[in-house]
Amino acid sequence: MDLPVMPPVQPMLAKSVKGIPDPAKFGGLSFEPKWDGFRCLVFKDGDEVELASRNTKPLTRYFPEVVAAMREQLPERCVLDGELFVAVGDRLEFEVLQERIHPAKSRIDMLSEKTPASYVAFDLLALGDESYADRPFAERRAALEQALAGLDGPCYLTRTTTDPAQAEEWFHQFEGAGLDGVVAKPLGAAYQPNARTMLKIKHERTADVVVAGYREHKTSTPERPLLGSLLLGLYADGDLQHVGVSASFTEKRRAELFQELQPLVVDIADHPWGRWQEFLTANPDRVPGTQSRWSQGKDLSFTPLRPELVLEVAYDHMEGRRFRHTAQFRRWRTDRDPESCGYEQLDEPVSYDLARILGVDQGGQ
Repeated sequence: MDLPVMPPVQPMLAKSVKGIPDPAKFGGLSFEPKWDGFRCLVFKDGDEVELASRNTKPLTRYFPEVVAAMREQLPERCVLDGELFVAVGDRLEFEVLQERIHPAKSRIDMLSEKTPASYVAFDLLALGDESYADRPFAERRAALEQALAGLDGPCYLTRTTTDPAQAEEWFHQFEGAGLDGVVAKPLGAAYQPNARTMLKIKHERTADVVVAGYREHKTSTPERPLLGSLLLGLYADGDLQHVGVSASFTEKRRAELFQELQPLVVDIADHPWGRWQEFLTANPDRVPGTQSRWSQGKDLSFTPLRPELVLEVAYDHMEGRRFRHTAQFRRWRTDRDPESCGYEQLDEPVSYDLARILGVDQGGQ
């Protein structure tokens, strides 16, 4: 394989914003649906096709039917950014897509026929002998439309609009099909790997977090151990910080989770939070497993886990550097590296004038 842009390439990222942004503030924006699947960069040189995940890991072996379609449908030599997805009926089904990450080729082959995946392209990094990565998105999009004209599946070209009113309609309409929201891209921006230069507008606040430990349920017994809550972390400056908990599972799921997590149990001395063992009652930074003035008398001990699992949670808002309330379990994210889960993905709180909340007249005393 010999392309103008070669793997590994980390995809361009997005930061969350509230509502459809004003294109004038960004020199013009292109809006497109936010697909709910696996981010995937495609490297195609003739019959050679390589699929790479968001964290640059190979996906090629898991989607043989998509690779075959790309050989037939995509330009002879190209590098594309897009999303792998599985549709069941009229909805995207992320959990069905996740089933494809399996070690057994026989199972992958079976699922590729039973629940075939598709690919939707939304950016162009290279075409033929030319790199497009340094060109503005408006130019990349025009070339992409010309190169992928007429696709009707399983490879597709995403829809776009420069009309914020149309984007607002999409935001509400497309949710019924399982899409995640809307993405906005500055028309004049180059493709910037691993930089949060795009904007995303989602239907709820979500975050990808690291599972760092668990607490047992109050009804747990040696005969029937039950998980009570998952302890969650986010990375900041290389350190895994405690950001909150996720709970609210059925009793059956509590029992299953307890067993599933046992292979990850680790001694606290080998855990990122091992340095906090000295804090027994004082809690200067809301250290997990220690007391605060709200938790006196509660058993806050926890079982540390190797920080290898990532899950997506929904949350309402932040209090400092932690979730204000218990985060709601959404789904496992097998496509994410734990180290990639940091605070920068979280919604920025919108500032508001306290005087207006208190009804203070700012015109005088």
